[in-house]
Amino acid sequence: MTVALSGCLYGFAGGGLPNIKTVAIIPFDNLTPEPALTKEVNDAVNEAFQRRLGLRLSGEASADAVVRGKVTRYDPDLPLAFQVGQQTTNVTQRQVQITVDVEILDQRQGKTLWQAQGLSEVGAYAPPQEANGRKIALQKLVDALVDGALSQW
Repeated sequence: MTVALSGCLYGFAGGGLPNIKTVAIIPFDNLTPEPALTKEVNDAVNEAFQRRLGLRLSGEASADAVVRGKVTRYDPDLPLAFQVGQQTTNVTQRQVQITVDVEILDQRQGKTLWQAQGLSEVGAYAPPQEANGRKIALQKLVDALVDGALSQW
């Protein structure tokens, strides 16, 4: 039965995490100088755990699982592609890189279900559209968190 469901795990609300029905998502600490990341990361993680994993949000004291983490690095302006002219070189594409540390804890069993230190993703964008690159990088981070959570079941 696992083989039949393996391609569809994202589509089953609540179907991916046995014995975990509720989750508390502690707001991620933001160790970067980019204040907007605090809300953007927390919103993306909340949405993924509710919609993609089918979990209900709960307070930390009563949740089956707790997700906590921190944004440790944000590089918004990494050159990716160049166009060389006779007198100048122009950057035609850049990328955003976001790095986080994250842990998912099963509170009832008192054990770490999944964790990642230095989990880093990038998102490419055409200057000056940094927000588009950040959105892509956040989506990749959320995908990695969901994949990490599902890898334990």
